[in-house]
Amino acid sequence: MKKNSLTLILLLLVCLIAGTLIGQLLAPYPYLGFLTKSVTLTWQPKADLLVIRYDLDLQIRLNLIGILGLALGFWIFRKL
Repeated sequence: MKKNSLTLILLLLVCLIAGTLIGQLLAPYPYLGFLTKSVTLTWQPKADLLVIRYDLDLQIRLNLIGILGLALGFWIFRKL
């Protein structure tokens, strides 16, 4: 399989989503709270250029399992 940036981005996105879903499934267990505690990162770029106006709202919720999923995705990419 050819390694390129699209493959890396897709693999990281899939592993991040899988890690976040696993974190949500483990949330009811109080003794795993350190794995499931989330931090929300937001980015809201806005511009009004008289001809075009845009307003984006991007939000990422990361937890430790999601970060481990990112690391797993990068490891898988390196093994390809």
